[in-house]
Amino acid sequence: MIAQLEGELKSLKSEYQLTISEYETSGEELKAANEEILSINEELQSTNEELETSKEEIQSVNEELNTVNSELNSKIEELSGVNNDLLNFVNSSEVATVFLDSELRIKRFTPAAAAILNVIAADVGRPLAHLTHTLNDQDLVAQARQVIKTLVPIKKEVRGKNDRWYMMTCIPYRTAENKIEGVILTFIDVTAFK
Repeated sequence: MIAQLEGELKSLKSEYQLTISEYETSGEELKAANEEILSINEELQSTNEELETSKEEIQSVNEELNTVNSELNSKIEELSGVNNDLLNFVNSSEVATVFLDSELRIKRFTPAAAAILNVIAADVGRPLAHLTHTLNDQDLVAQARQVIKTLVPIKKEVRGKNDRWYMMTCIPYRTAENKIEGVILTFIDVTAFK
């Protein structure tokens, strides 16, 4: 019986040693897992800080964009008002005016121009050469080309086929940057002065 007890004690010691070994292995594995979790946690904190910084930068950019957007909306309203003023001025003007681009295509015109140049809204974009006019012996295309080439305005009295007299002016169309982008033809009825 002592031998049996000694055998059981030896078996228990062996199991105890195995349990201690498994416990130590589990402890090392838990320690490694804990270190990995701490490392992941540090990475997450670093990422979180970067996200916070990015969020602040985005908020700052968003505020700037809102400011710029407000300024642009204000400018659009201002331009819309100026455009409406100019449109009303052009439509109410009795001066026949035609704006041509550098290829002598119709860009826009005043209503008074329709009676002299036989132009309608559908003619915007068409070359001046495609239009007829009510003026005697006037080559408007040649005169417009000359003004674009020399940048010297042409101003002269011209007679219409309807016995009307006009002061015709052909000048370069200049942009705000002083770039030539076509010509402007104007006709002022001076029949009453004749």
